[in-house]
Amino acid sequence: MNDRKSKCGISQEVSRRRFLKCSAVMAGGAIIAQVEFPPVASAFISSFSESVSTLPTSRPGMKKALKYGMIQMEGNVLDKFKLIKELGFDGVEPNSPSTLDRSEVLQARDATGIEIPGVVDSVHWRQTLGDPDPEVRDAGRRGLETAIRDCKFYGGTSVLLVPAVVKKGISYDAAYRRSQEEIRKVLPLAEKLGIQIAFENVWNQFLLSPLEAAQYVDEFESPMVGWHFDVGNIVNSGWPEHWIKILNKRIIKLDIKEFSREKMNQEGLRTGFQVPLLEGDCDWPIVMKALDEIGYRGWGAAEVRGGDRERLLDISLRMNKIYAS
Repeated sequence: MNDRKSKCGISQEVSRRRFLKCSAVMAGGAIIAQVEFPPVASAFISSFSESVSTLPTSRPGMKKALKYGMIQMEGNVLDKFKLIKELGFDGVEPNSPSTLDRSEVLQARDATGIEIPGVVDSVHWRQTLGDPDPEVRDAGRRGLETAIRDCKFYGGTSVLLVPAVVKKGISYDAAYRRSQEEIRKVLPLAEKLGIQIAFENVWNQFLLSPLEAAQYVDEFESPMVGWHFDVGNIVNSGWPEHWIKILNKRIIKLDIKEFSREKMNQEGLRTGFQVPLLEGDCDWPIVMKALDEIGYRGWGAAEVRGGDRERLLDISLRMNKIYAS
């Protein structure tokens, strides 16, 4: 990287190392709060707009993605793919089933080089695979099958799935049994198309420990199931590095998210997500060390509140710093 000065008055290389200090004036949160960029901060991140994709992560093989719904701008799919390519992202994860035109998505992928490493099952919260109603389970299974076919069409390798939800009317043991039964029905299609089903740890009151999460995967006795590990979702109840060590090779992909225990304690449970990446309680150097120890290399997808060009650039830069930690 050359010594060209940024508008913050320091070189781009120094800017990268001092990113958090220079960007401390930024306001906002990862999920809900609006972000306002003061003039200095706005000028700072704008100085990286052309070279962000070349900023080193120090971990070859780690790639950056984001969820398609985070791209909040006017324009078609191609316009959005061009933007995130410019901002240094390598891939994007759309929902499925969805209203997106699959051919348009494929054309945008080919035109920009943006990869689609996987898709997110869009019905797994409403039509859960552990529901006592067989019609609900059938609808959920069909949604998963659609997601698997879409993932294959896009050239991806995995579908993110919330396997079940436990609540007052759905007991833990029944959700465990029913969800496994439904997923086993889909495994032949997954095997045929070469698409893995990756379970995500979410606040669904299910698979609450890493030991149980590992057991749930292993009981399928299939390489077509694994884990889509969400770093930030664990912080309220545990430590991501513990889960990483136990899940180990079962981890197929990552979601990159932040969580603040302090904000949660002061303002309420879900406000813990309303902090920018690197400004919560995810110990990213320890998390990355744990991933190194299990040999993980691959995709990490930001799953935070999206926004416009400046917001997405901020996320991209923070992910670079996480990967370099």
